[in-house]
Amino acid sequence: MANISKKELVSRIASATDQSKAQTEKALNATLDSIKESLSKGDDVSLIGFGTFTTSKRAEREGRNPKTGEKIKIKAATVPKFRPGKALKDAVN
Repeated sequence: MANISKKELVSRIASATDQSKAQTEKALNATLDSIKESLSKGDDVSLIGFGTFTTSKRAEREGRNPKTGEKIKIKAATVPKFRPGKALKDAVN
């Protein structure tokens, strides 16, 4: 099982679309920036057949420092989530 880097992803998209790697990287960066911007505003991003990017609120909670065992407070946070669509699930299985 291999990880695909952003550089490799750009190469694959460029080959599939007959675009230059520079153009492809610019388009990919714009897509990712748009998703990040939408999520930071609290909007969901749905790519039909692929999946939905959402955010979720995580409440403040108590944890432990693994080195010392001391109790610590973990701040509340908004975290990104991804829910795969049916077509993506089917393609993986």
